[in-house]
Amino acid sequence: MAARKNLPPKFKIKRGDTVKVITGDDKGKTGKVIKVLPKEAKVIVEGVNIVKKAVKPTEENPKGGFITIEKPIHISNVKKVEG
Repeated sequence: MAARKNLPPKFKIKRGDTVKVITGDDKGKTGKVIKVLPKEAKVIVEGVNIVKKAVKPTEENPKGGFITIEKPIHISNVKKVEG
């Protein structure tokens, strides 16, 4: 049997699954998985771990200011919710 060298681990959580945060500042919140990052063992969950980020003025956004984005959360801090 061949070893899984240099491959990211396999996880049971996939994009589109509903998960519940079990630890951290957002404990108890539920949301849908937007993206799975297997190399970092993290997931991005809708409505969880929201931060404000300062952006400089650009052509698209001439005023600059702050935007809110969802940051990744470690996959061990979420559990899959049935349904």
